[in-house]
Amino acid sequence: MYSEKVMDHFANPRNVGEIEDANAVGEVGNAKCGDIMKIYMKIEDNIIKEVKFKTFGCGAAVATSSMATEMVKGKTIDDALKLTNKAVMEALDGLPPAKVHCSVLAEEAINAAIYDYYKRLGIEPPVEIKCSGCCSDCHKHD
Repeated sequence: MYSEKVMDHFANPRNVGEIEDANAVGEVGNAKCGDIMKIYMKIEDNIIKEVKFKTFGCGAAVATSSMATEMVKGKTIDDALKLTNKAVMEALDGLPPAKVHCSVLAEEAINAAIYDYYKRLGIEPPVEIKCSGCCSDCHKHD
């Protein structure tokens, strides 16, 4: 059912935890399945220097959070904004159809953290942040 990579990232997740002095935090959740992802970033000079996550959910939610953080660590904000749920799924060698939403949450959590970063700076994000409206953190859906 799950690929070896999914099982590895579930059993041995990378980048778990919080960043105390994070300057970007994004939290998203899916009411249908109960998965909640919170991403913490330390961004300096437009580069994601450090990224960690806390996820409450199934194995696929943990695995996609782990993989997504690995994929954006050390990248520019612009590169991180290009991360898609499809890329996360491909990096994990696929997900069952019923678990695709986990990869969407991972993408949205990264985007929510970047949105928070710009909000903290008091500036509008230079691009539209992808969001399905599953949370209220960005207040774009009020």
